[in-house]
Amino acid sequence: MSISQIVAQHLPYLRRYARALSGSQQSGDAYVAATLEALVEDPSILDLGSSTRVGLYRLFTKIWNSVGINGVTVEDSGDQPVERHLSQIAPMPRQAFLLIALEGLSEDEAAKVLDIEVPELRELVDQSGRELAAEIATDVLIIEDETFIALDLEALVEGLGHKVLGVARTHTEAVTLARAKQPGVILADIQLADGSSGLDAVNELLRSFEVPVIFITAYPERFLTGERPEPAFLIAKPFQPATVSAVLSQALFFARKAKRKERKAS
Repeated sequence: MSISQIVAQHLPYLRRYARALSGSQQSGDAYVAATLEALVEDPSILDLGSSTRVGLYRLFTKIWNSVGINGVTVEDSGDQPVERHLSQIAPMPRQAFLLIALEGLSEDEAAKVLDIEVPELRELVDQSGRELAAEIATDVLIIEDETFIALDLEALVEGLGHKVLGVARTHTEAVTLARAKQPGVILADIQLADGSSGLDAVNELLRSFEVPVIFITAYPERFLTGERPEPAFLIAKPFQPATVSAVLSQALFFARKAKRKERKAS
């Protein structure tokens, strides 16, 4: 199997990670593309000392930490390190947290990706946890037709300090609940109990107001090929609670950052 074929196996996961860091698939894909371009130009830069995935994420991190969004480089970004500029790049604690919680890397693997020692990685993850805990709680709408999964999500969301507005099992219930009280974030399945679509329900709601959306589904291909709302994140079933926690925190973080930019612009 060629290097390109091996790398291709890890691209969906790298795109997910880049999406979570940047806040949009377009921005994330720009960094992934830059990583692939660098790899095509010089295949030897891919460090395969541990694994292809770790080597690919390590190369991506070098690109991420040296090139800012909209082409702003480290040298152009001012007198502070680029990772301190939240408008350009997620800080190191969030990178560490996502590598562990979202991407499922071991501490050793995540430390190699970030080119740090394990003790420093643990400090970064702890710091990120404190930052995430300080985030303002919000109201959550859950669109899920499977009772036990809905209960698990409800307990997880409330454990993070958020309030669940309600659980909708159909398109109609989702629209009714959301219009009664606008949620701060939506967790949605795609295939619902009555054959309706959570994706259609979300797209209908987003025509009235903007809110971050996290799709949690056993049918990710329906999200990837359908009309994708933005901002939206994707988690495949079966999911890990830590993954939901990480993505939920990132979704709220980028939504609030966008609102702060809008207020400043006005």
